[in-house]
Amino acid sequence: MDDDFKIDPWGSTTLLEDDYDRLIREFGIEQITDSLRLKMHKNRFIRRKIIFGHRDLGLIFKAIEKGQPWAVMSGIKPSGPYHLGTSTTALEIVEFQKMGGKVYYGIADIESWEDNGIPWEEAEKTAVDNIADILAFGLDPSPDKAYIWRQSKESIVQEVCFKVSRLVTLNMLNAIYGERTFGLYLASLIQVGDIILPQVLDGPQPTVVPVGIDQDPHLRLTRDLTRRNYKGFFLPGATYHYLLAGIDGSEKMAKRHPNSYFTFNEPLESIERKVKGALTGGRRNLKEQKQLGGEPQKCMIYKILMYHFEEDDEKLAKDFEMCVKGELMCGDHKRECVEKVLKFIKAHKEKKKKLIDKARTLLNIE
Repeated sequence: MDDDFKIDPWGSTTLLEDDYDRLIREFGIEQITDSLRLKMHKNRFIRRKIIFGHRDLGLIFKAIEKGQPWAVMSGIKPSGPYHLGTSTTALEIVEFQKMGGKVYYGIADIESWEDNGIPWEEAEKTAVDNIADILAFGLDPSPDKAYIWRQSKESIVQEVCFKVSRLVTLNMLNAIYGERTFGLYLASLIQVGDIILPQVLDGPQPTVVPVGIDQDPHLRLTRDLTRRNYKGFFLPGATYHYLLAGIDGSEKMAKRHPNSYFTFNEPLESIERKVKGALTGGRRNLKEQKQLGGEPQKCMIYKILMYHFEEDDEKLAKDFEMCVKGELMCGDHKRECVEKVLKFIKAHKEKKKKLIDKARTLLNIE
Protein backbone atom coordinates (compact mmCIF):
# COMPACT_ATOMS: atom_id res chain seq x y z
CA MET A 1 0.00 0.00 0.00
CA ASP A 2 1.71 3.22 -1.14
CA ASP A 3 1.80 6.55 0.67
CA ASP A 4 -0.98 8.01 -1.50
CA PHE A 5 -3.31 5.07 -0.85
CA LYS A 6 -6.89 5.98 0.03
CA ILE A 7 -9.59 3.49 0.97
CA ASP A 8 -12.35 3.48 -1.62
CA PRO A 9 -15.79 2.93 -0.02
CA TRP A 10 -17.29 2.75 -3.52
CA GLY A 11 -15.62 -0.47 -4.41
CA SER A 12 -12.28 -0.31 -6.23
CA THR A 13 -9.95 -0.96 -3.29
CA THR A 14 -8.31 -4.36 -2.84
CA LEU A 15 -6.94 -4.89 0.67
CA LEU A 16 -4.14 -7.29 1.56
CA GLU A 17 -3.31 -8.55 5.05
CA ASP A 18 -0.58 -5.95 5.57
CA ASP A 19 -3.02 -3.19 4.56
CA TYR A 20 -5.28 -4.03 7.51
CA ASP A 21 -2.38 -3.62 9.94
CA ARG A 22 -1.40 -0.27 8.46
CA LEU A 23 -4.98 1.04 8.45
CA ILE A 24 -5.40 0.06 12.09
CA ARG A 25 -2.26 2.02 12.98
CA GLU A 26 -2.90 5.05 10.79
CA PHE A 27 -6.57 5.62 11.57
CA GLY A 28 -6.68 4.72 15.26
CA ILE A 29 -8.86 1.65 14.95
CA GLU A 30 -8.84 -0.39 18.17
CA GLN A 31 -8.25 -4.11 18.00
CA ILE A 32 -10.69 -6.46 19.72
CA THR A 33 -9.01 -7.55 22.94
CA ASP A 34 -9.47 -11.00 24.41
CA SER A 35 -11.24 -9.34 27.35
CA LEU A 36 -13.78 -7.55 25.14
CA ARG A 37 -14.24 -10.64 22.99
CA LEU A 38 -15.08 -12.64 26.10
CA LYS A 39 -17.56 -10.01 27.27
CA MET A 40 -19.33 -10.01 23.89
CA HIS A 41 -18.93 -13.71 23.08
CA LYS A 42 -22.61 -14.09 22.17
CA ASN A 43 -21.87 -12.31 18.90
CA ARG A 44 -20.49 -15.04 16.65
CA PHE A 45 -18.66 -12.60 14.38
CA ILE A 46 -16.73 -11.25 17.36
CA ARG A 47 -16.27 -14.72 18.83
CA ARG A 48 -14.86 -16.09 15.56
CA LYS A 49 -12.54 -13.08 15.07
CA ILE A 50 -14.22 -12.14 11.81
CA ILE A 51 -14.72 -8.75 13.44
CA PHE A 52 -11.13 -7.71 14.17
CA GLY A 53 -11.37 -4.05 15.13
CA HIS A 54 -13.69 -1.37 16.46
CA ARG A 55 -14.31 2.20 17.49
CA ASP A 56 -15.92 2.66 20.92
CA LEU A 57 -17.43 -0.81 21.14
CA GLY A 58 -16.80 -0.59 24.89
CA LEU A 59 -19.60 1.99 25.12
CA ILE A 60 -22.02 -0.60 23.76
CA PHE A 61 -20.93 -3.12 26.37
CA LYS A 62 -21.39 -0.53 29.15
CA ALA A 63 -24.90 0.25 27.88
CA ILE A 64 -25.73 -3.46 27.89
CA GLU A 65 -24.40 -3.81 31.46
CA LYS A 66 -26.47 -0.84 32.68
CA GLY A 67 -29.62 -1.76 30.73
CA GLN A 68 -29.45 1.49 28.77
CA PRO A 69 -30.57 1.94 25.14
CA TRP A 70 -28.08 1.56 22.32
CA ALA A 71 -28.31 1.39 18.57
CA VAL A 72 -26.91 -0.66 15.73
CA MET A 73 -26.99 1.20 12.42
CA SER A 74 -26.17 0.06 8.92
CA GLY A 75 -27.75 -0.22 5.51
CA ILE A 76 -27.55 -1.48 1.96
CA LYS A 77 -27.06 0.17 -1.39
CA PRO A 78 -29.93 -1.24 -3.53
CA SER A 79 -27.77 -2.01 -6.54
CA GLY A 80 -28.40 -5.74 -6.66
CA PRO A 81 -29.34 -8.83 -4.63
CA TYR A 82 -27.54 -9.88 -1.47
CA HIS A 83 -24.37 -11.86 -2.05
CA LEU A 84 -21.81 -13.38 0.30
CA GLY A 85 -20.11 -10.03 0.93
CA THR A 86 -23.11 -7.79 1.58
CA SER A 87 -24.87 -10.44 3.63
CA THR A 88 -22.02 -10.41 6.17
CA THR A 89 -23.08 -6.99 7.43
CA ALA A 90 -26.76 -7.98 7.45
CA LEU A 91 -26.03 -11.04 9.58
CA GLU A 92 -23.92 -8.93 11.96
CA ILE A 93 -26.87 -6.57 12.40
CA VAL A 94 -29.09 -9.49 13.36
CA GLU A 95 -26.47 -10.62 15.89
CA PHE A 96 -26.34 -7.17 17.49
CA GLN A 97 -30.13 -6.98 17.62
CA LYS A 98 -30.17 -10.28 19.52
CA MET A 99 -27.82 -8.65 22.04
CA GLY A 100 -30.42 -5.93 22.69
CA GLY A 101 -29.64 -3.14 20.23
CA LYS A 102 -32.35 -1.37 18.27
CA VAL A 103 -31.64 -1.66 14.55
CA TYR A 104 -31.64 1.38 12.28
CA TYR A 105 -31.36 0.24 8.68
CA GLY A 106 -31.08 2.61 5.74
CA ILE A 107 -31.68 1.93 2.07
CA ALA A 108 -28.99 3.99 0.33
CA ASP A 109 -30.94 4.77 -2.84
CA ILE A 110 -29.39 8.25 -3.20
CA GLU A 111 -25.96 6.65 -3.15
CA SER A 112 -27.01 3.96 -5.65
CA TRP A 113 -28.12 6.73 -8.03
CA GLU A 114 -24.92 8.74 -7.60
CA ASP A 115 -22.58 5.74 -7.75
CA ASN A 116 -24.39 3.40 -10.15
CA GLY A 117 -27.00 5.54 -11.93
CA ILE A 118 -29.85 3.38 -10.63
CA PRO A 119 -33.20 5.26 -10.82
CA TRP A 120 -35.59 5.33 -7.83
CA GLU A 121 -38.08 2.90 -9.43
CA GLU A 122 -35.46 0.23 -10.00
CA ALA A 123 -33.94 0.85 -6.57
CA GLU A 124 -37.38 0.32 -4.99
CA LYS A 125 -37.65 -3.21 -6.41
CA THR A 126 -34.17 -4.10 -5.25
CA ALA A 127 -34.78 -2.56 -1.82
CA VAL A 128 -37.86 -4.77 -1.30
CA ASP A 129 -35.77 -7.80 -2.23
CA ASN A 130 -32.95 -6.74 0.13
CA ILE A 131 -35.29 -6.13 3.07
CA ALA A 132 -36.99 -9.50 2.53
CA ASP A 133 -33.52 -11.06 2.73
CA ILE A 134 -32.58 -9.48 6.05
CA LEU A 135 -35.98 -10.39 7.48
CA ALA A 136 -35.35 -13.99 6.42
CA PHE A 137 -31.96 -13.80 8.16
CA GLY A 138 -33.88 -13.15 11.38
CA LEU A 139 -34.25 -9.37 11.75
CA ASP A 140 -37.16 -8.47 14.03
CA PRO A 141 -38.94 -5.50 12.38
CA SER A 142 -41.09 -4.59 15.40
CA PRO A 143 -41.21 -0.77 15.81
CA ASP A 144 -39.46 -0.91 19.18
CA LYS A 145 -36.68 -3.05 17.73
CA ALA A 146 -36.10 -1.67 14.22
CA TYR A 147 -36.48 1.48 12.11
CA ILE A 148 -36.08 1.19 8.32
CA TRP A 149 -35.95 4.05 5.82
CA ARG A 150 -35.01 5.08 2.28
CA GLN A 151 -32.59 7.97 1.93
CA SER A 152 -34.74 9.56 -0.77
CA LYS A 153 -37.79 9.61 1.53
CA GLU A 154 -36.27 10.32 4.95
CA SER A 155 -36.22 14.03 5.82
CA ILE A 156 -33.87 13.57 8.79
CA VAL A 157 -30.90 12.41 6.72
CA GLN A 158 -31.41 15.23 4.22
CA GLU A 159 -31.69 17.87 6.97
CA VAL A 160 -28.51 16.57 8.62
CA CYS A 161 -26.73 16.75 5.27
CA PHE A 162 -27.52 20.46 4.98
CA LYS A 163 -26.72 21.19 8.63
CA VAL A 164 -23.26 19.61 8.62
CA SER A 165 -22.28 20.76 5.14
CA ARG A 166 -21.61 24.35 6.24
CA LEU A 167 -18.48 23.06 8.00
CA VAL A 168 -17.30 20.92 5.08
CA THR A 169 -14.88 22.06 2.39
CA LEU A 170 -13.95 20.48 -0.90
CA ASN A 171 -10.37 20.05 0.32
CA MET A 172 -11.63 18.17 3.37
CA LEU A 173 -13.62 15.69 1.27
CA ASN A 174 -10.79 15.31 -1.21
CA ALA A 175 -8.41 14.46 1.62
CA ILE A 176 -10.72 11.68 2.82
CA TYR A 177 -12.01 10.24 -0.46
CA GLY A 178 -9.71 11.51 -3.19
CA GLU A 179 -11.08 13.34 -6.20
CA ARG A 180 -14.69 12.28 -6.84
CA THR A 181 -17.79 13.54 -8.56
CA PHE A 182 -19.66 16.02 -6.42
CA GLY A 183 -22.59 13.58 -6.30
CA LEU A 184 -20.50 11.06 -4.36
CA TYR A 185 -19.38 13.77 -1.96
CA LEU A 186 -23.07 14.61 -1.47
CA ALA A 187 -23.87 10.93 -0.91
CA SER A 188 -21.18 10.80 1.79
CA LEU A 189 -22.87 13.69 3.63
CA ILE A 190 -26.23 11.94 3.32
CA GLN A 191 -24.56 8.95 4.98
CA VAL A 192 -23.57 11.19 7.87
CA GLY A 193 -27.31 11.70 8.31
CA ASP A 194 -27.90 7.94 8.16
CA ILE A 195 -25.33 7.24 10.83
CA ILE A 196 -26.52 9.82 13.35
CA LEU A 197 -30.24 9.31 12.62
CA PRO A 198 -30.66 7.01 15.67
CA GLN A 199 -29.64 9.86 17.98
CA VAL A 200 -31.58 12.56 16.11
CA LEU A 201 -34.69 10.37 16.15
CA ASP A 202 -34.49 8.76 19.57
CA GLY A 203 -32.01 10.80 21.60
CA PRO A 204 -28.31 10.45 22.43
CA GLN A 205 -27.24 6.82 22.71
CA PRO A 206 -24.16 4.75 21.89
CA THR A 207 -24.31 3.59 18.28
CA VAL A 208 -22.34 0.84 16.55
CA VAL A 209 -22.04 0.62 12.77
CA PRO A 210 -20.90 -2.82 11.52
CA VAL A 211 -18.86 -2.38 8.33
CA GLY A 212 -15.94 -3.65 6.33
CA ILE A 213 -12.85 -1.54 6.80
CA ASP A 214 -13.33 -0.09 3.30
CA GLN A 215 -16.22 1.96 4.76
CA ASP A 216 -14.11 3.59 7.47
CA PRO A 217 -13.82 6.94 5.61
CA HIS A 218 -17.57 7.45 6.18
CA LEU A 219 -17.14 6.76 9.90
CA ARG A 220 -14.23 9.15 10.28
CA LEU A 221 -16.14 11.91 8.49
CA THR A 222 -19.26 11.30 10.60
CA ARG A 223 -17.41 11.27 13.90
CA ASP A 224 -15.70 14.57 13.04
CA LEU A 225 -18.95 16.27 11.97
CA THR A 226 -20.89 14.87 14.94
CA ARG A 227 -18.26 16.31 17.30
CA ARG A 228 -18.56 19.73 15.66
CA ASN A 229 -22.33 19.89 15.11
CA TYR A 230 -24.12 17.79 17.73
CA LYS A 231 -23.03 18.53 21.26
CA GLY A 232 -24.18 15.85 23.68
CA PHE A 233 -24.34 13.12 21.04
CA PHE A 234 -22.17 10.03 21.30
CA LEU A 235 -19.59 9.75 18.55
CA PRO A 236 -20.82 6.86 16.39
CA GLY A 237 -18.74 3.73 16.88
CA ALA A 238 -18.08 0.87 14.51
CA THR A 239 -16.99 -2.72 14.18
CA TYR A 240 -14.79 -3.80 11.28
CA HIS A 241 -14.83 -7.21 9.67
CA TYR A 242 -12.39 -8.80 7.27
CA LEU A 243 -13.63 -8.60 3.69
CA LEU A 244 -14.18 -11.92 1.95
CA ALA A 245 -12.06 -12.46 -1.12
CA GLY A 246 -13.57 -14.04 -4.22
CA ILE A 247 -14.40 -17.67 -3.62
CA ASP A 248 -12.64 -18.61 -6.87
CA GLY A 249 -9.35 -17.09 -5.75
CA SER A 250 -9.98 -13.61 -7.17
CA GLU A 251 -8.72 -10.76 -4.97
CA LYS A 252 -12.31 -9.64 -4.35
CA MET A 253 -15.89 -10.46 -5.24
CA ALA A 254 -16.75 -8.55 -8.41
CA LYS A 255 -19.21 -8.73 -11.29
CA ARG A 256 -16.33 -8.96 -13.73
CA HIS A 257 -15.47 -12.28 -12.01
CA PRO A 258 -18.87 -14.06 -11.99
CA ASN A 259 -17.46 -17.15 -10.26
CA SER A 260 -16.04 -15.06 -7.40
CA TYR A 261 -19.38 -14.85 -5.60
CA PHE A 262 -22.97 -16.00 -5.65
CA THR A 263 -26.15 -14.15 -4.79
CA PHE A 264 -28.92 -15.45 -2.59
CA ASN A 265 -31.26 -15.25 -5.60
CA GLU A 266 -29.25 -17.53 -7.86
CA PRO A 267 -30.55 -20.97 -8.93
CA LEU A 268 -29.25 -23.73 -6.68
CA GLU A 269 -27.49 -25.35 -9.64
CA SER A 270 -25.43 -22.20 -10.24
CA ILE A 271 -24.52 -21.88 -6.56
CA GLU A 272 -23.51 -25.54 -6.42
CA ARG A 273 -21.24 -25.13 -9.44
CA LYS A 274 -19.53 -22.06 -7.97
CA VAL A 275 -18.94 -23.63 -4.57
CA LYS A 276 -17.52 -26.74 -6.21
CA GLY A 277 -15.11 -24.46 -8.06
CA ALA A 278 -14.05 -22.54 -4.95
CA LEU A 279 -10.38 -22.15 -4.02
CA THR A 280 -9.21 -24.50 -1.27
CA GLY A 281 -6.12 -24.53 0.92
CA GLY A 282 -5.12 -27.94 -0.35
CA ARG A 283 -1.74 -29.13 -1.60
CA ARG A 284 -0.85 -30.26 -5.12
CA ASN A 285 -1.91 -33.87 -4.55
CA LEU A 286 -3.32 -36.27 -1.98
CA LYS A 287 0.11 -37.45 -0.85
CA GLU A 288 1.31 -33.91 -0.09
CA GLN A 289 -1.97 -33.10 1.61
CA LYS A 290 -1.50 -35.97 4.04
CA GLN A 291 2.19 -35.24 4.60
CA LEU A 292 2.13 -31.44 4.86
CA GLY A 293 -1.46 -30.76 5.81
CA GLY A 294 -3.72 -28.15 4.27
CA GLU A 295 -3.82 -24.37 4.74
CA PRO A 296 -7.33 -23.59 5.99
CA GLN A 297 -6.46 -19.90 6.48
CA LYS A 298 -6.30 -19.66 2.66
CA CYS A 299 -9.32 -21.88 2.00
CA MET A 300 -12.52 -20.21 0.78
CA ILE A 301 -14.53 -23.31 1.66
CA TYR A 302 -13.49 -22.93 5.30
CA LYS A 303 -14.10 -19.17 5.21
CA ILE A 304 -17.62 -19.23 3.75
CA LEU A 305 -18.57 -21.86 6.32
CA MET A 306 -17.09 -19.73 9.10
CA TYR A 307 -18.82 -16.54 7.95
CA HIS A 308 -22.22 -17.93 7.01
CA PHE A 309 -23.06 -21.59 6.92
CA GLU A 310 -21.64 -23.40 9.97
CA GLU A 311 -23.37 -22.79 13.30
CA ASP A 312 -21.14 -25.05 15.41
CA ASP A 313 -17.93 -23.40 16.65
CA GLU A 314 -16.49 -26.73 17.78
CA LYS A 315 -17.04 -28.24 14.33
CA LEU A 316 -15.21 -25.32 12.72
CA ALA A 317 -12.28 -25.69 15.13
CA LYS A 318 -12.12 -29.43 14.54
CA ASP A 319 -12.18 -29.01 10.75
CA PHE A 320 -9.35 -26.45 10.98
CA GLU A 321 -7.22 -28.79 13.09
CA MET A 322 -7.91 -31.82 10.88
CA CYS A 323 -7.03 -29.82 7.76
CA VAL A 324 -3.71 -28.66 9.23
CA LYS A 325 -2.88 -32.25 10.21
CA GLY A 326 -3.71 -33.58 6.75
CA GLU A 327 -6.65 -35.59 8.05
CA LEU A 328 -9.38 -33.65 6.20
CA MET A 329 -9.34 -33.89 2.43
CA CYS A 330 -10.47 -30.95 0.31
CA GLY A 331 -12.92 -33.02 -1.72
CA ASP A 332 -14.70 -34.26 1.40
CA HIS A 333 -14.80 -30.78 2.92
CA LYS A 334 -16.10 -29.26 -0.30
CA ARG A 335 -18.91 -31.83 -0.59
CA GLU A 336 -19.93 -31.09 3.00
CA CYS A 337 -19.86 -27.35 2.30
CA VAL A 338 -22.00 -27.70 -0.85
CA GLU A 339 -24.59 -29.63 1.14
CA LYS A 340 -24.74 -27.01 3.92
CA VAL A 341 -24.84 -24.05 1.54
CA LEU A 342 -27.62 -25.51 -0.60
CA LYS A 343 -29.65 -26.48 2.46
CA PHE A 344 -29.33 -22.96 3.87
CA ILE A 345 -30.12 -21.20 0.58
CA LYS A 346 -33.13 -23.41 -0.12
CA ALA A 347 -34.61 -22.70 3.33
CA HIS A 348 -33.76 -19.01 2.97
CA LYS A 349 -35.60 -18.74 -0.35
CA GLU A 350 -38.71 -20.31 1.18
CA LYS A 351 -38.68 -17.88 4.12
CA LYS A 352 -38.02 -14.93 1.87
CA LYS A 353 -40.98 -15.63 -0.42
CA LYS A 354 -43.32 -15.21 2.53
CA LEU A 355 -41.73 -11.90 3.57
CA ILE A 356 -41.93 -9.87 0.35
CA ASP A 357 -45.24 -8.23 1.30
CA LYS A 358 -43.86 -7.39 4.77
CA ALA A 359 -40.81 -5.79 3.15
CA ARG A 360 -43.04 -3.65 0.89
CA THR A 361 -45.04 -2.51 3.92
CA LEU A 362 -41.92 -1.58 5.89
CA LEU A 363 -40.71 0.54 2.98
CA ASN A 364 -44.14 2.07 2.34
CA ILE A 365 -44.15 0.79 -1.22
CA GLU A 366 -47.50 -0.17 -2.70
